[in-house]
Amino acid sequence: MLTTRREFVRKSSSAVIATSLGFNILTAQNYKHKINVDTLKVGLIGCGGRGSGAALQATLSDPNVVLTAMADIFRDSLDKSYDNLLLENPDKILVDEEHKFVGFDAYKQVLASDVDVVILTTPPSFRPAHLEAAIAAGKHVFCEKPVAVDAPGIRRVIASAQKAKEKGLALMSGFCWRHDVPKKDTYKRILDGAIGEVGSIYNTYNTGALWYKDRQDSWTDNETMMRNWLYFNWLSGDHIAEQAVHSLDLMAWAFGDVLPVSVSGTGGRQSRTEDKFGNVYDHFALTFDYGDGKMGHHASRQQKGCSRAYDISMMGTKGRSYINVGSLHEIVASETWKWDGDRSNMYQNEHNTLFAGIRKGEYFNDGERAANSTMLAIMGRMAAYTGQKLTWEQAINSTEVLGPKIDEYNWEMDWPLAAVAKPGITEFI
Repeated sequence: MLTTRREFVRKSSSAVIATSLGFNILTAQNYKHKINVDTLKVGLIGCGGRGSGAALQATLSDPNVVLTAMADIFRDSLDKSYDNLLLENPDKILVDEEHKFVGFDAYKQVLASDVDVVILTTPPSFRPAHLEAAIAAGKHVFCEKPVAVDAPGIRRVIASAQKAKEKGLALMSGFCWRHDVPKKDTYKRILDGAIGEVGSIYNTYNTGALWYKDRQDSWTDNETMMRNWLYFNWLSGDHIAEQAVHSLDLMAWAFGDVLPVSVSGTGGRQSRTEDKFGNVYDHFALTFDYGDGKMGHHASRQQKGCSRAYDISMMGTKGRSYINVGSLHEIVASETWKWDGDRSNMYQNEHNTLFAGIRKGEYFNDGERAANSTMLAIMGRMAAYTGQKLTWEQAINSTEVLGPKIDEYNWEMDWPLAAVAKPGITEFI
């Protein structure tokens, strides 16, 4: 059975780390953190479950880190996040009412405050513009995956990642499996040649149905869409980008983060066909050609009542490797090796690495790598939507923009909703 974020946290964390609103409760303290010249102040932009979890992990990563500003387009989401964080780590949550910002411009107010680090966890469509603005403002960044929903957004992220390096700013992405100890140990062996040259990879992200928020009487069409952003590809990038991109990142890692030559495949809507589910697919099946006979095969779905799988299998010239991301990590070659050790929390590991680097002046930056892994999902989606084989060069140079410019967002606008893509009919742009 697929291990959820919450289940992973419960099983692998030593005591206090969590990654959604279902936090483990910390012992309350009767004092607030005393800010000094060494205090790192954090601003949260996007107060959903993932953002709340990341904010908690940031405050737990270093004795002298505090949360001082929050932003969201919905006040109720912000308040819920604040209340839960205050229960979790009251000593480190120092957000007063003047630093709780609501609306589409709320991110600007966080960036204008005296925070040192920002956490970007809004729906993915906002990510390129938020990251660009954060780097321009001189902030260190934790940037959740996926980092964009279209190729123009990817190009902006790559430019921002380079600008961050030039300015000496840290940029940590949300590709958390890169910070999971069992996978780091396994992949080190694979990349050191334990199974020889990797030639074929099969990765899956097959899961069930996700959440849906029923429309309330006070909600407009636009608000209903925003509160259910998963189901609109201009907001989420479709589920291959929003969720299954983790498996594609594992594939990229195993191939040494080289870029594929091309991709082809299919996808569609079989079980999630109601209008309320917007215009996203519920399954994808893709083959990435890496040249010289090397192939990466990907399957993902979000379908209620179906079996689940979250695995990656690799075949090399000297052996094979199999990883079930929540448990087994195995290499079978001249000798069989299985990972056996104590698991730490990979979500916490990300923030520990980010803040330790800031303290040392050694600024972690995986922005370009995160952009390339996200682009795998985007090019796969475009190939499935159009029914065409696409090269990397075609995909990365696509001019298709799924959403509006960030300064155009308002509640009265005509929000973009393309028809559900039809392979062979939908055109590549």
